[in-house]
Amino acid sequence: MKYRQPTKAIITDAGFASRFLPITKSIPKAMLPLGNRPIMQLVVEECAAAGIQEIIIVATPEGKGIYEDYFNNNVNRIRKLLRSQGKLERYNPVQDVLDLPKITVIEQDPSYPYGNGSPIASARKFICDDEAFIVVYSDDVVFGSSDVKTLMRSYQQHPDAAGIIIAQEMPREVLNKYGIIQLADETAMTLQNIVEKPKVEDAPSNLTSYGRYLLTPDVFQYLNPKETGLDGELWTVDAITKMAVDNNVYVEKTEGEWLTTGDPKNYFMAQLKYAMEYEDYGDEVKAILQK
Repeated sequence: MKYRQPTKAIITDAGFASRFLPITKSIPKAMLPLGNRPIMQLVVEECAAAGIQEIIIVATPEGKGIYEDYFNNNVNRIRKLLRSQGKLERYNPVQDVLDLPKITVIEQDPSYPYGNGSPIASARKFICDDEAFIVVYSDDVVFGSSDVKTLMRSYQQHPDAAGIIIAQEMPREVLNKYGIIQLADETAMTLQNIVEKPKVEDAPSNLTSYGRYLLTPDVFQYLNPKETGLDGELWTVDAITKMAVDNNVYVEKTEGEWLTTGDPKNYFMAQLKYAMEYEDYGDEVKAILQK
């Protein structure tokens, strides 16, 4: 079956984020900032710039209200105060948030097992049966390009795709830390398998899979909360690789630079890169590092 071009994106932030405790007991991990914007906003903006019209954020029970407030509260009292002070331009970043596409925040189904596939399964009722959709993990940020645009463009070129995943080439010495892509056809760039954290010498390629996918509703045949994988978790890559057995799943290389913010060290590295490249004080940060 041929599915329509995506208009919806699922963005996931439903984990415990235990590596960031204690701060993540009070705020969701993707509300941590890069510059003066939270990671989640950067991800939402990537989707919006690619033409996505509706976004479903899957959050924890604690995070649901925080996201709803952030994306919908117009803080009118602050706007009035800024206007009275002649500083209304400071409200512009708030208006930018309010002008983003429709955002619906839901909780992950509490009956589902732990795992990065459960938030996607929880959002099933929001996905039309005749439409492909985007999935983004909120702890993955991309600098210099839009992976969502790449996925949308690729789907126009591969209407037979049951799914499309983004990959980044990584140095061989770190391949044992990631899910590594094994291609079925190197010319067509179709997926055979994703090998989780292989020994460096056994890695089938240097292409690392991360959280940027275009999927079709076919994936829900394989994303079954009753069929868990490693450590009793529901894994998205398990569903994708099962789907690839009988369907075409294509691999696209990112045109930007992927960084994870999923642990304190990598979050700091991403924060530092963001400040140097995108903030008006970036040159000052570079000068401090040089000293």
